[in-house]
Amino acid sequence: MSMPLPAPQRQDRVRPLPPALRKTSLVLALAALPWANGTNAQTLEEVVVSATRSAVRTFDAPAAIQAVGTEVIRDAGPQINLSESLSRIPGVSVLNRQNYAQDLQLSIRGFGARSQFGIRGVRLIVDGIPATIPDGQGQAATVSLPSAERIEVLRGPLSQLYGNSAGGVVQVFSASGPKIPMFEADLLFASNGTQRSSVRTGGESGRVNWMADYTDFRTDGYRDHAGAVRKQFNTKWNFALGDSTRLSLIANSFNQPRADDPLGLTRAEFTANPRQVNPIALTMNTGNSVQQDQFGAVLEHRFDADKRLSARVYYGERDVTSRLGLPLAAQSSATSAGGIVSLDRDYSGIGVQYSQRIRLGRDSALLATVGYDYDSMRERRRGYVNNNGTQANLKRDELDTVSSEDFYAQLNWSINPKWTVIAGARSSTVRFKVNDYYIATGNPNDSGSVQYSGTNPVLGVTYHLADNVNLYANWGRGMETPTFAEIAYRSGGSGPNFGLMAARSRHLEMGAKLRLADNHRIDVAVFSINNDNELSVDTNIGGRSTFKNVGDTRREGVELAYSGRLNPTLSAYAAFTVMDARFLDSFVSNGSSVAAGRKLPGTPPTAAYAELAWRPQWDGPLKGFGTALELVHRGRLYVNDANTDSADAVTTFNWRASLQQKVGNWTFREAVRIDNIANKTYAGSVIVNEGNSRFFETAPGRTWMISLSARYDFR
Repeated sequence: MSMPLPAPQRQDRVRPLPPALRKTSLVLALAALPWANGTNAQTLEEVVVSATRSAVRTFDAPAAIQAVGTEVIRDAGPQINLSESLSRIPGVSVLNRQNYAQDLQLSIRGFGARSQFGIRGVRLIVDGIPATIPDGQGQAATVSLPSAERIEVLRGPLSQLYGNSAGGVVQVFSASGPKIPMFEADLLFASNGTQRSSVRTGGESGRVNWMADYTDFRTDGYRDHAGAVRKQFNTKWNFALGDSTRLSLIANSFNQPRADDPLGLTRAEFTANPRQVNPIALTMNTGNSVQQDQFGAVLEHRFDADKRLSARVYYGERDVTSRLGLPLAAQSSATSAGGIVSLDRDYSGIGVQYSQRIRLGRDSALLATVGYDYDSMRERRRGYVNNNGTQANLKRDELDTVSSEDFYAQLNWSINPKWTVIAGARSSTVRFKVNDYYIATGNPNDSGSVQYSGTNPVLGVTYHLADNVNLYANWGRGMETPTFAEIAYRSGGSGPNFGLMAARSRHLEMGAKLRLADNHRIDVAVFSINNDNELSVDTNIGGRSTFKNVGDTRREGVELAYSGRLNPTLSAYAAFTVMDARFLDSFVSNGSSVAAGRKLPGTPPTAAYAELAWRPQWDGPLKGFGTALELVHRGRLYVNDANTDSADAVTTFNWRASLQQKVGNWTFREAVRIDNIANKTYAGSVIVNEGNSRFFETAPGRTWMISLSARYDFR
C-alpha cells in the first residue's frame, strides 16, 4: 500500500517576473546596443531549419535552436550515440550510460532527465517520421548517424507545436545522394574491443536521388557484462514527380541481438571498483535484444510560390526481449509480472500539413499553417519468470494500445522588417487501453483505459533590431503524458497504473542572437518553466520502475552559445548552461520524506562545452590536416529526490586529429581521437531513485579511437 502524501508545502506560484528573466532581460538589451548600428558583420554559414514548421535560418528562427552538420557528427566520435555530438548544444544533457540495453539519458531543460529507459519528454523526428511513439517515449539508438546530414535541436515553447513533448524536439535529417554517384567504406577501431564497419552509397540519375548505408558495430564495453552488437541499415529515395512535387521513401532496419546490462553500482561498489558488475546481473544475464523495421513516405507538393502541401505515412514493427535483474523470490508472488519482458509492437501514423503565404503589403506577409497528425501503437506485452537467465513460466499477457490525434494551427506574421509575431495552438488527445489476457488466482483482470487531452497555445514575438541583432520572447503551455513504460507497473499491485496524471507546463523564454564582425556569433536564451503534476520515479528495483505524480516543479536557466573564426586557420566554439531545477512541493519518495526546494535528480545545474580547432593551410603531404581540443563539463547529479547522494561534477578534455587526401576519383581520410585524456574516474550517469541504492553508472576512463575511410566518386 502506498503511503499518503503529506500536506503540500507550496512556494509562491505567481511572480511578476522570475529573477533569472529580470536580470537577464537587462543583459540582453545592453548586449545588443554595441552592434545595433554595425554594418561590417559578416554572414556566417547557417543551416536551414524548421523551427516554425517552415524553412528559416537559425539566426532568424524566433527560438532557441542549434544544429550540427555532417562534419561535426563525423568528428565527434564513432557515430553510434547522439551523445557524441549533442553535448555541444546548450540546454541539452546527453548522458551516455555505456549501457546499450537502456539507451541514452537525453534531456532538454531537465525534461527527460529521470527516464529509466529510452527517451521521454523530448520528441524525436527522423526525416519527417516520428521516432517517438504516441505516448511520448522515443528510441535514439535507431538513428543512423553515418548517413545523417544534420541534427537540429529546438528548445522552448515552440516545441509544443510538435506534439506530446514538453522539453524540446530533436530532428535528424539524412543526407541525400550527391549528383555524382559515390561509394564509401570505413573501418573504426577503439578501446574496449570496439569496432565499427560501414559502407555507404548514393547518387542521382534523372529525377531519382538515393542514399543507403549499412553499419556493423560491436563492443565489449568498458564495464564487465556491458557488451553489445548492432547491425543497422538505412536508405532514402527522393523522386521528383514533377516540377512541383517530390516523394521521399525512407526505410531502415535496426538489429541489436545482444546488449548486456551491467546494472548500477552502489557508492561502495563504485568506489572499490567502478568497472565491476553487480553479481545478480550475471546470474540473471540482464540485457536485451531488439529488432526494429520501419518504412515511411513523405509527399511534398507546391501549388504555387505561396501554397504548399505535405503529407506523411509510416509503419514499423519492433520486437524487444528484456531480462531484468529481479531475484527469483521477487518473481514468485501472484501479482508479479516476472523478470523477462517480451514486447511485440507495431506502430503507424499519418500526417498532413498545408501552408499558405498571404501578402499583406510591400513589407508585410502572413504565413498560415494548419495540420493534422494521427499516430497509433499496438503492443503485445508478455512477462515470464527469469530463471537465472532462462525464460520460464508466463506471468503476464496483455494487449496495449495507444493513439494520439492532434490538430494544430500556426500564424507567422511578418508585420514589417522590424517585427515578426508567431502564434499557434495544438489540440492533442492521447488514449491508452489495456486488454488483460492473464487472469489467475490472486491476479485479477487488469484491463482498463485512460485518456489525456489538452490544447496548448504558444505566442512569440521577434524584434529585428538590426541586420546583425535579433531579439525574441516566447510563451507557451505544454502537456506531457505518462509513457506506457511508466504506466506498465504500479506499487503494491498487479497491472498498469491508470491513476497517473499528465504533467502540464508553462514556458517563458527570452533570447538574443548577435552577429559580430569577423564571423563571430552569440546566442543567448533565458527561460523559466513551471510544471504541474511532475512525474517522478516511485520505485526502481532490478530494472523495473513504477512512477507517480509528485506535485509541482520549477526550472530556470540561462543558455549561451558562441561560435567564431579567430583567424583563417583557427576557430572556436563554446556552449554554457546554468539551470536551477527544484521541487516546489513536499512528498514521499521510496518511503522517505522529500522537502520542498530539493533539486531535481539527474539534472546537472551546469554544463559546458568548448572547442578550439586548428586547420592549417598547408600544401604537400599534410594538406587536409586538422586538429582540435575539446572541453566537456557536467555539473553534480543528484541520485534521488531526497538529494542524499550525488555523482560529482566533472570536467574532461578530448583531442582529435584528421588527415584527408584526394587521389584521382578517390578521397581517403584518417582520424584519431582520445577522450578523457586525464583518465578521470567518474560516474557518467545515475539511475534515479534506484531501490537498492545502485545509482551509479561508470563512464569510461581514457579511450582511443582510430578510423580509416575511402570514398570513390564515379565521375
